Amino acid sequence: MVLQMHSPAFEDGGEIPSKYTCEGDDVSPALTWEGVPEDAKSLVLIVDDPDAPDPAAPRMTWVHWLLYNMPAETSGLPEGVTAADLPSGTQEGLNDWKRTGYGGACPPIGRHRYFHKLYALDTVLEGLNKPTRAQLESAMKGHILAQGQLVGTYQKHQ
Repeated sequence: MVLQMHSPAFEDGGEIPSKYTCEGDDVSPALTWEGVPEDAKSLVLIVDDPDAPDPAAPRMTWVHWLLYNMPAETSGLPEGVTAADLPSGTQEGLNDWKRTGYGGACPPIGRHRYFHKLYALDTVLEGLNKPTRAQLESAMKGHILAQGQLVGTYQKHQ
């Protein structure tokens, strides 16, 4: 199944406004979604950049945000959501800055793509403590009921 993701800040494939980047307020954009299966038990959000450090010669996928165990009935996140504002039960993983929370686009060179990926799971993930992306994806294996994505792009203006 496919989840439909949207943001009032940018269209799928469109440019992410600088407000949501290191050149702006570095806050998360508002996100909404629909199509979560009725038997889903939790949601996972992974935001990453597969074009790091240079889209002409990418060497890694940079993780910007990891959320897991969001309640399945959650239909979105507000702009600038903080840990205290997350839906009850939601937990955070470590991004590639080795911290929890959202880290906005900040590409060193060129125009990068930022994938906002949502997964509906048939379980609540147990035994994780600020997991890395690899640990989170390992725990998710065999539990994905549906997924969707929203892609934004960004290139520094300075």
